[in-house]
Amino acid sequence: MRLVAWIVGFSTLILMIWVIWGEHWAEWSDARAVGAALQSYGTSAGLAGCVLLLLDLVLPVPGTVVMSALGFLYGTMLGALWGFVGSFLAGMCGYGCGRLFTERAAVRFLGEKDYQRGKTMVARGGGWVIALSRAVPILPEALAVTAGMLRMPLGAFALALACGSLPMALLFSWIGATGHDRPVLTMILSFAVPAVLWTAASRMQRRND
Repeated sequence: MRLVAWIVGFSTLILMIWVIWGEHWAEWSDARAVGAALQSYGTSAGLAGCVLLLLDLVLPVPGTVVMSALGFLYGTMLGALWGFVGSFLAGMCGYGCGRLFTERAAVRFLGEKDYQRGKTMVARGGGWVIALSRAVPILPEALAVTAGMLRMPLGAFALALACGSLPMALLFSWIGATGHDRPVLTMILSFAVPAVLWTAASRMQRRND
């Protein structure tokens, strides 16, 4: 399927950038080190963190480390707010890039059959995919662009994106602020909380429609 090839190809491109610049990005694997780097921006440290999360759209920025660094600098709640804004804007920018494709161009790029299949999948389970994808590296950017190409409704995309981005920002900001690092619990919460939020949000949305 062209659709699968597109998602895999986009993700592979980001991964290749990671491999090429691996030594450089390795320096950004520690939350305290990233926090110290952000702190050099003074009162603009939070904004600098947001910019880094935005760059995650095209570069392999370790987003969870940046969120933890923001928690280290600002505490759980304020750090989570900065992390959420950066992650949410990155997703929206990806969606916007996908919408730059006209529908005709998207059909030509993906093929008529894959384009229609993609639209059907987005309508049925796109919200779940977007919400849960925020917990994994690299893939969220490709999926955000794809959602835009497939004309996923903006409201549904933004709601799913928020359901995925907010728990991640809170969780990793808390880790940075408290110094607690529990990999198993983090993995469980990274998927469970967005799933619960999206279930509740989608039901409320259907009731209002």
